[in-house]
Amino acid sequence: MDIKIKNVKELFSLVKEAGYLVAFTGAGVSTLSGIRDFRGRDGLNNDMDAEKIFDINYFETDPSFYYNRTRSFIYNLDEKEASIVHTVLARLEQRGFLKALITQNIDLLHQKGGSKNVIEIHGSPETHYCLRCAGIRVSYKDAAAVVLRGEMPKCPECGRVLKPAITFYGESLPAQALRRAVIESQQADLMLVLGTSLTVYPAASMPEYTLRNGGKIVIINNMPTPLDDRSYLHFDDLGSVFEELNSCLLNE
Repeated sequence: MDIKIKNVKELFSLVKEAGYLVAFTGAGVSTLSGIRDFRGRDGLNNDMDAEKIFDINYFETDPSFYYNRTRSFIYNLDEKEASIVHTVLARLEQRGFLKALITQNIDLLHQKGGSKNVIEIHGSPETHYCLRCAGIRVSYKDAAAVVLRGEMPKCPECGRVLKPAITFYGESLPAQALRRAVIESQQADLMLVLGTSLTVYPAASMPEYTLRNGGKIVIINNMPTPLDDRSYLHFDDLGSVFEELNSCLLNE
């Protein structure tokens, strides 16, 4: 038997036997859907200053910088399809194996793939709001329609450019999502760490909570992470592993 297939079968056994399985996902999950990550070989940082795009101080000074550069990868999400990773995670949840999914991603593809219990630890573009006027909320669909016309969504009360509810550099993570993520990570006896280099804190500390509470982690990522030597299993090819996991699910 091919060693990779053998190890995926071991992974599937771990998944089925876990008392409390949690997944933690990063940008590498969505590269399979054609969305570029930040630090990978073809990442956004190679040809644009991604940290500047998502800097709250720069946004307040010049929000057009954010909207002009994210039009093609945040506001065209209707054109993106959930990958095999998104759909298999949803299937694991439906089967009762996966209890919670913590994601650093801001592309809404886990929901599109069918997952329900999604904790968006870096916020979400699902809502856009005014930094000045309380209670002003605009949906992703309405904001995207404006952005795709080459304009920016504005507050109907004061005319200020709306900000997406994505956590920018210089902002705190959404408190409720962070609390939920920590609780789920502490409960997990098995965490799947998928498509993340584990370099952005505090989000990257989630697997550490699992380890500190005696749980196992499985890392699937095409770049090294600081926790590779503490992972119970490790794989490089996310797509291939999830194709095999999908076969295991279908053949069970």
